[in-house]
Amino acid sequence: MPDFIAPDGHPRCQWCGGAAEFLPYHDNEWGFPVDNDQRLFEKLCLESFQSGLSWRTILNKRENFRAAFHHFDFHRVARFDEDDVQRLLQDAGIIRHRGKIEAVINNAQRALEMVEQDNSLAAFLWRFEPDADALAAPQTQTTSPESIALAKELKKRGWKFVGPTTAFAFMQAMGLLNDHSLTCVTRERVEQSRQQFKRPV
Repeated sequence: MPDFIAPDGHPRCQWCGGAAEFLPYHDNEWGFPVDNDQRLFEKLCLESFQSGLSWRTILNKRENFRAAFHHFDFHRVARFDEDDVQRLLQDAGIIRHRGKIEAVINNAQRALEMVEQDNSLAAFLWRFEPDADALAAPQTQTTSPESIALAKELKKRGWKFVGPTTAFAFMQAMGLLNDHSLTCVTRERVEQSRQQFKRPV
């Protein structure tokens, strides 16, 4: 698939030409490694909300989601009750899907358990980093053995709405792999960031 040529004349991944808001997200966030538990939890939640929808919809509502869920501080979200669910179901700024809202609350509670067991979400999630040599050509797959394993383990630990495709999209975005196209101008920046990144333990 040919690259998207951005206004600066440099090639980017084809998908980021789909909407103006994709370019800054692509250039500054997508694929750069993340070890912050709150950001990792946020991304898992937003990916689960995206299921069946477009990322553009979620990206445009991201600030609304952050406001609604206390910036995805899972310590606070874990204490949400039915009153919070009802509040969120009335919030036109987010996706008003009861199952997904309840999944975020459930997953916040599971995240607290994970921090107790594994020191941090990051330490757990980065165990599923794929071997770079084993990956197919960039952006030609929607799951991987690692994303299947991650989704299976999360389900075993009681997480909801995180299947293998959602897990793979999460891994792409949070830098567990560099899935920028080979000619994308951002790929090398991501690779340098990944080389300097200290894997959490």
